Amino acid sequence: MAIPALMQNYGTRTLTLVRGEGNYVWDDAGRRYLDAISGIAVCGLGHCHPAVTEALQDQAQTLLHVSNLYNIPAQEQLAEKLVALSGMDNVFFSNSGAEANEAAIKLARRLGNERGLAVPRIVVMEGAFHGRTLATLTATGNEKIQQGFAPLPEGFLRVPYNDVAAIEKLATQHNDIVAVLVEPVQGEGGIRVPAPDYLNKLRDLCDRQDWLLMLDEIQSANGRSGKLFAYQHNGILPDVVTTAKGLGNGVPIGACLARGKAAQLFTAGSHGSTFGGNPLACRAGLAVLDTLEGEWLIERAAKLGEQLLQQLREQLAGCAAVREIRGLGLLIGIELDRPCAELVEQARTRDLLINVTAGNVVRLLPPLTLSDAECRQIGATVSTLIENFTRQAA
Repeated sequence: MAIPALMQNYGTRTLTLVRGEGNYVWDDAGRRYLDAISGIAVCGLGHCHPAVTEALQDQAQTLLHVSNLYNIPAQEQLAEKLVALSGMDNVFFSNSGAEANEAAIKLARRLGNERGLAVPRIVVMEGAFHGRTLATLTATGNEKIQQGFAPLPEGFLRVPYNDVAAIEKLATQHNDIVAVLVEPVQGEGGIRVPAPDYLNKLRDLCDRQDWLLMLDEIQSANGRSGKLFAYQHNGILPDVVTTAKGLGNGVPIGACLARGKAAQLFTAGSHGSTFGGNPLACRAGLAVLDTLEGEWLIERAAKLGEQLLQQLREQLAGCAAVREIRGLGLLIGIELDRPCAELVEQARTRDLLINVTAGNVVRLLPPLTLSDAECRQIGATVSTLIENFTRQAA
């Protein structure tokens, strides 16, 4: 239960986790759970991965923080590695995904101001989730979590996800659009995977209109989609891409990468962060990227994701309550025709941690370090839970 000293914004919590190792966590009663949510796509290497632990221990004995008044070698090394792997030009480090998205929004606003626009507008999507700061909350396509925080900032135009024609129509109605902000796969929105050529069409549209294509890869990057960044499935480059979550494997870090004209918009004093890119967080990020490459975990995420999707589709083929099973790599969603939040607690009774998002979508975001047997266990357990749940509700 949440104690009175904590603000009650997370509601009632009934599980207390005290230890993690590999793909498992333990509660305060000593019960072990297979973690198929990874701290909401954060612990892609599992819990307490030796490479991350060693890097943190070494850095904690060396230097934790100095601020961005000074050069930070680990920050420079991580920036160079991210730029090389992403095809982007430079990076701004923050503490979270919301802050990385705030930086992206500020880049678009900066471009619009340079173009003399009184209110530069950014196209965003229905069902999107970009964070809970005021600007990212406004960009998020969820009225429920926006309620009570008016007035929200202006400058956003919303269209349906996976609908390029709707954005093309906006282009004929507005001459003050400067950017499109979109998730390659909508995470909180229910693991919604767009048409295979969606990002390609957006890239072409943004090129024709001289807009920035800004991709929110807070949840989909760092190997989870089967590529380091999900846009790499499409053979394109965005103008701006954000990442966080899995980059630190539990250590808070965010990054906003930019290319071309977007990479030149921030100048000395135009944006900053006290903690962003500090030595500890950047050592964690370096350890994560080195491990993803060294242990071939990105390729494994693609393979495991295909296996898990196939297993779920086969085992749930006869379940009429299942609307769709979709995913990309180890971003997997099972949409039901009814609310299914009860499945979270039911999964715990079977020693499995899952998540339900958008009310009726079982979301699976397991570690990239899963064994084949653990992957099959997740598929079998979730399938049985859904079958029993829908049968009892019938």
